[in-house]
Amino acid sequence: MNYNPDEQGFYGEFGGAFVPEMLYPNVEELQQNYLKIINSDSFQTAFKQLLKDYAGRPTPLYFASRLSKKYNTRIFLKREDLTHTGAHKINNTIGQILVAQHLGKKSIIAETGAGQHGVATATVAALAGLPCIVYMGETDMERQAPNVARMRMLGAEVRPARSGSRTLKDATNEAIRHWINHPETYYLIGSVVGPHPYPDMVARFQSVISEEMKKQLSEKTDCDHPDKIIACVGGGSNAAGAFYHYLDNEKVELIAVEAEGLGVDSGETAATTQTGSEGIIHGSRTLLMQNAEGQITEPYSISAGLDYPGIGPLHAFLFKNRRGTFMGATDREALDAAFELTRLEGIIPALESAHALAALKKIRLKPDETVVVNLSGRGDKDMETYLKYLNKDQ
Repeated sequence: MNYNPDEQGFYGEFGGAFVPEMLYPNVEELQQNYLKIINSDSFQTAFKQLLKDYAGRPTPLYFASRLSKKYNTRIFLKREDLTHTGAHKINNTIGQILVAQHLGKKSIIAETGAGQHGVATATVAALAGLPCIVYMGETDMERQAPNVARMRMLGAEVRPARSGSRTLKDATNEAIRHWINHPETYYLIGSVVGPHPYPDMVARFQSVISEEMKKQLSEKTDCDHPDKIIACVGGGSNAAGAFYHYLDNEKVELIAVEAEGLGVDSGETAATTQTGSEGIIHGSRTLLMQNAEGQITEPYSISAGLDYPGIGPLHAFLFKNRRGTFMGATDREALDAAFELTRLEGIIPALESAHALAALKKIRLKPDETVVVNLSGRGDKDMETYLKYLNKDQ
């Protein structure tokens, strides 16, 4: 099966570019040039150099011995939390800032949920010397205050989105409105969502995760592929990167974990594949949470980075064709998984990554299997939430 998009950016029936007429020239410019740019020798040299010397790649593939003993299987953690800025988001922002420079763009806009993409964008904008505006839901600004401070220190302007649930969806809406009014800017999208070519371009930049994973598994085991890869999915950028070089290898089970929030049937959830249906959101056709009239259903998750009412079109394609196993974890299950990893391995994960870890209790594992969990980010930004629940439990 082909897991690359066609020329119009469709993965099967998902994807495409559904944008207002004013944005069409921008999107077309990117569509016509992104592959030529990122496949050029000069781009690849600069991209790989920055990933190595600036972002700190390759990230380790860590054998989690105590976690493995607990679950009676062999578990590795891909340590994206150890990159510069503390999450996988830096891989994509380095790639896109180079694309923006190749296109001659003079300013950057972005949206962010947990703040990790915003911090990564502010970081590369500072590196490139370009002005940067980051839209962020007002609710997310409150629960991710340390990342707001980091973005401002890096020189970015953080603009609050005060509509709807005041989270990632609303920040994305505001960023698109800004882009329509200022088409000369470069919109640096943080996940495998949005109009073509963003889902494909972001997946390519994040594919360094699975590229390194193959090499590192060969060095540490007798095989270059695991039996299972587990990653959390909001929009799905870290999962796309962790799955990318194994999409054609049917021996590898790809497990995507969505945020169930307070429960799938609670009305307070972000579990798109369990509650959503096909439709168009933020420029592409995919699976999204919506009511019978096609209005977006407000998502909810304790994790700001997963608090999004849709998934990227590649993930919708993997779900529909059953190449990926999609499941969910509640707030409570994610918190328990985060505390478990912290106490067994001395690693505090981001709340997003904690959802992936929660899957270990829900899937069937065998002693001779190799499992990789993509640890997409570190938990410093979530300390206030962790302490709140820690104090409540004691």
